[in-house]
Amino acid sequence: MSATLPLASQNVLIIGGARDIGFAIANAIHEAGATPVIGARDLVKAREAAERIPGARAVSIDITDEDSIVRALDEVGPLDHIVTTASAHHNVPVSQLDHDHVVSAFEAKVIGPMLLAKHAAKTVRPDGSLLLFSGVAAWNPSPGYAVMGITNGAVTYAVTHLAKELAPIRVNAISPGIIDSGSWDAMGDNAKHEFLEDSGRATLVGRVGRNDDIARAALWLLEGSFVTGETIHVDGGARIA
Repeated sequence: MSATLPLASQNVLIIGGARDIGFAIANAIHEAGATPVIGARDLVKAREAAERIPGARAVSIDITDEDSIVRALDEVGPLDHIVTTASAHHNVPVSQLDHDHVVSAFEAKVIGPMLLAKHAAKTVRPDGSLLLFSGVAAWNPSPGYAVMGITNGAVTYAVTHLAKELAPIRVNAISPGIIDSGSWDAMGDNAKHEFLEDSGRATLVGRVGRNDDIARAALWLLEGSFVTGETIHVDGGARIA
């Protein structure tokens, strides 16, 4: 008799699930027995990604638009878990900050997830969870990355407050290090290789992360019914190296 899959018969919405880390999580969720619902602002891309995973569904959702959140949650129906990997980068020196780009970064990482939590509280089952994403920039300040670091740090505080208020729904976050996710491909092969090699040497384990490192951590948190209000670092020890 085969063992029961850990997320059998569950429904999981992955916002940002059409590419890179989000897609890896969606695929891992499928392999764990759940039905992934891939959410993205671009419904065409969400559908294309869903077609690559048996049984997956797609939905249009913009985490920076509360009406879009409400429509998407109404469309997908009851959920067991929601994962959001959404972000909006504004990596410039403080002297070059642009107000609208700063606001967009906070909307994607902090404000949007809070409004998601507002409406998810009526959609996610009581034994379910929300999984947000922080990042290593919050723990290793670096010039040019103030917005990324501050918004990622805010996520960590958000999960503690949301976990308290939404209980028994669990709320956690993953803080990834540098991940060879696909998002660095635009650098070009040589520049990307050099960047990832340098980043790997700056960890305690001697390499950068892979999408499956994050996907496994996500599954553990979705299954971990006694874990809430926590930020789990999946960074190869980069923050303490």
